[in-house]
Amino acid sequence: MLLIKCPYCEEERAELEFRGAGEAHIVRPANIAEISDDEFAEFFFLRDNPKGLIFERWRHMHGCGRFFNAVRDTVSDRFLLTYKAGEPKPDASVLDAISKGASK
Repeated sequence: MLLIKCPYCEEERAELEFRGAGEAHIVRPANIAEISDDEFAEFFFLRDNPKGLIFERWRHMHGCGRFFNAVRDTVSDRFLLTYKAGEPKPDASVLDAISKGASK
């Protein structure tokens, strides 16, 4: 079973308490009523599916109920970092240091 750290509750809990909510840091178009159907489909439906690190939104359903962001490795299915919604995406040097520490 995976353990996920909620950045609001500040404790690791079983994955059963959480629900994934898709890719994080998706920017909504400024005026969504004026974009083309193709642009809308791309914004609404298309997401990255990388092999490696991905930024995701999660919700602590059976805890505080809040949304947060997580960095997860899709190869190992390990969570490397969680951070509060609204905080900026961690830069590459931070992620590199975390992933090197996690692989030891």
